[in-house]
Amino acid sequence: MGKTKTAVIGNIKLDSEKSSKELYSEKKARQKEEMEKVPKVQKEEKSTEKGVKVVTSDIPEVETVTETKETPKHESKRIRPGRGKKYSNAKASIDKTKLYPIKEAIEEIKKIVYSSFDETLEMHLVMKKTPTTASVTLPNSFGKGKKVEVADANTIEKLQNGKVDFDILLTTAEFMPKLVPYAKILGPRGLMPNPKNGTIIENKNDAAKFDANSLNLKTEKEAPLIHTAFGKVSMDSKLLVENAESILKALSGSKQIVRAFIKSTMGPSVKLSL
Repeated sequence: MGKTKTAVIGNIKLDSEKSSKELYSEKKARQKEEMEKVPKVQKEEKSTEKGVKVVTSDIPEVETVTETKETPKHESKRIRPGRGKKYSNAKASIDKTKLYPIKEAIEEIKKIVYSSFDETLEMHLVMKKTPTTASVTLPNSFGKGKKVEVADANTIEKLQNGKVDFDILLTTAEFMPKLVPYAKILGPRGLMPNPKNGTIIENKNDAAKFDANSLNLKTEKEAPLIHTAFGKVSMDSKLLVENAESILKALSGSKQIVRAFIKSTMGPSVKLSL
């Protein structure tokens, strides 16, 4: 085959003989020339009731109307209802900068209680680490009595039906394997027998020795916090102090506790000195 020859006339190449890059460059150059020929227009914007009026110096006056959108009214934010006046007054009487001894803190809380029912006294603790667990038997009981049950065949039948009508479940080591299949029911309720809290007994006769006033103290799963109750507002202050001190002692006091607070069900908290 013979070689293809390119004919050049007056140093000008035919379009068919130009590369695509050369053709593209020429196209862009032509577009630039056309744009430069268009007269520059000075625009002046005047606001009108309907929109924006554009006036030019080189072309007849043209009015363009742009759609105006009404500014949507902000929906009123949902305001969380604040505390009542009684709570605010009770909180104002507490010195937040002060660390109260247990006895003084309990007496202070009793002064500011404003509800019509017998409130529960709560203790809230910030621990140095998690997990932290402890068992304690309160020297003074409060509230309604707890129902204690020793696991047997009747207990298994109730668990099969999803029924839980006891507050504490005791079992022997021999019977414990029969409760394992129901751990998902008992575990979240804190009812699964455990040697640490004394709910695994040697025989059924030992159930009479079990103290229902025992508390199992345990930090939250993802935070070093412990929440527990230790009495009722109507109880004698001396009895409440004994219960509170027994909890702090079981948790090694200031060695393990960073901060401690006590409060009634509806009232503000009081910070304790450790």
